[in-house]
Amino acid sequence: MRRGARGMSVDGIVVRAGTAARDAHASLAGAGAAAIQVVLASMARRLTAAAGPVLEANAADVAAAEGHLAPALVDRLRLDPGRLEGMSGQLAELAGLPEPEAHVGTRPLPGGLVVHEVRRPVGVIGANYEARPNVTVDVASQLVKSRNAGVLRTGAAALASALALHEHVIAPALADGGVDPGAVQVLPSPDRDAARALVSQPGLIPLVILRGSGQTTATLAREAAAHGVRTLAHAEGGGVLFVHRDADPAMTRDLVAGSLDRLGVCNRLNLLLVDAARWDEWAPGLVAQLEELGIRPSLPPHDHPLGHEWALDDGSEATVTLAPAPSPAAAAGIANAATSGLAAGIVTGDAAAAGEFLAAYRGTGAFWNATTRLLDGFKLLGAPETGINVDHVPGPRGPVTFRDLHLRQYVVVPEGTGPPVI
Repeated sequence: MRRGARGMSVDGIVVRAGTAARDAHASLAGAGAAAIQVVLASMARRLTAAAGPVLEANAADVAAAEGHLAPALVDRLRLDPGRLEGMSGQLAELAGLPEPEAHVGTRPLPGGLVVHEVRRPVGVIGANYEARPNVTVDVASQLVKSRNAGVLRTGAAALASALALHEHVIAPALADGGVDPGAVQVLPSPDRDAARALVSQPGLIPLVILRGSGQTTATLAREAAAHGVRTLAHAEGGGVLFVHRDADPAMTRDLVAGSLDRLGVCNRLNLLLVDAARWDEWAPGLVAQLEELGIRPSLPPHDHPLGHEWALDDGSEATVTLAPAPSPAAAAGIANAATSGLAAGIVTGDAAAAGEFLAAYRGTGAFWNATTRLLDGFKLLGAPETGINVDHVPGPRGPVTFRDLHLRQYVVVPEGTGPPVI
C-alpha cells in the first residue's frame, strides 16, 4: 500500500478527505441562495486579496516545472495578477447567476396523486484534473453553486498552488457564507496513486470528474467502473477547422490566429482541413501564416494519425496538422472519425455548405465562421466548467457546469399538498 502525507496510506488520505466532505455536505446542501452568493463573492474577493501567498506558492510550482515540463504546460501552470483578476471576475459573475430550479415539473397521476420531478445534489463529487491552478477554483465554485461537497486532486506540478488556493481562498470563503469549510477538500498528496484511490470509493465519492490525457483518463474510468463509481470524463480534445472554397481569406486568417492564442488547451486549432479544390492555391499561404505564428505545419503524407492531439504531445505542442478534404460533408466525416469529437468548425460564405457541414458533424461543439476556442463553459454558458464531456451517450455533454451536477428524483404526493421543499 502506498504511503502519503505523514505516513498515512494514499487510500487513507482519500477516505479521510471524503469523510470530511460528506460530514460537511449538510451545511452546504442547506445553505440558501444568499449564503452561496456570499461564498462565491468572497472567493472572488479573496483571489486578489490573497494574491501574495497564492502567487508565492505558484512561483514555486513554476520554478520546479521549468526545464521538466513543456513550455505550453508551464504556461497553463503559471498564475499572475492578470489571471487572478480574470478568475475573480468569472466568480463574481457566477455569484449573480440564477440557480437551477429545484422543482422541475409536476404531472397528475390517477387516484388523486401528483408526481413532482425535483433536482437533488449528488452529495460528494471527486475531481481529478491536470496541473492547472485555475481548475481548482473552477471546480470548487461549480460544486458550491450546485450544493455538492467535493474532493479535488490536481497534478503534482500544481499542488502547492492548489493548496494555497484552498487555504487562502476557498475554505475561508465557505466560512464567510456560514458553510462548513470542510465541504471542499484538496488532496495534499502528490502521489499519482491518489487518483486511483479517488475513483475507488463508491460509498463516499460516487461521481468523479476526470480531466487530463486520454490514456490516463481512460485508465481511471476503467478503474472507476470496476468499483461502481460513475465518471464524467474530459480527456482528448483538439479543434478542427475546415476552410471551404467560398471562405473569406481575411476571416480565415483571423480564425486561424484566434484559434492558436494558447497551445496547451483542448479547444485550440489542431487539424486544419482545406477544400481540395483550393488546396494548391491556399495551403502555401496557410503554411506561411502558421510559421509566422511560430507553429510547425504537419503536411501530407503524415507519419501520425490525422487527429493526433498536439496539445498533449510534450515538446510538439506548437504544431498543426494540415490536410485536404473534398467537401463539407467529407470534412465533417474526417472530424467525426479521426478526432475525439470535441469541436469542429467551417469557414465559408456559402450557407448551403455550412449547413452540409453542421448536419454531418456529430461532435460536441459545431461552429460556422467561429473559433472552436469558444467551446468553453464561461464563453458559451456564462459559468466556469468542471470539464467538457464528449461522451456519445445520454447525460451532460459539452461544458459541464453547476446546472448539470444534480440527481433527478420523483416525489409522489397527494394532490393539493404542493411541491416538496428541497
